[in-house]
Amino acid sequence: MTKTTENLVYVREIQVASLPEDVQGQTEAEILYAIHNPDGERIALVDDRKLAFRVARANDLSPVSVH
Repeated sequence: MTKTTENLVYVREIQVASLPEDVQGQTEAEILYAIHNPDGERIALVDDRKLAFRVARANDLSPVSVH
């Protein structure tokens, strides 16, 4: 499968404390994993890195890690 900007997404670790308060109140975790589209828009938050990759692939997206 060739990666294109159409199906490429970025997975990165995010500190819950940096999220809006209403989102912070929905989890007890300190770290979540964000899935972003190529424009930088956050399209999902999950609590496990492997899950982030599985979610992306299940939606025909090609995830890559961002540090």
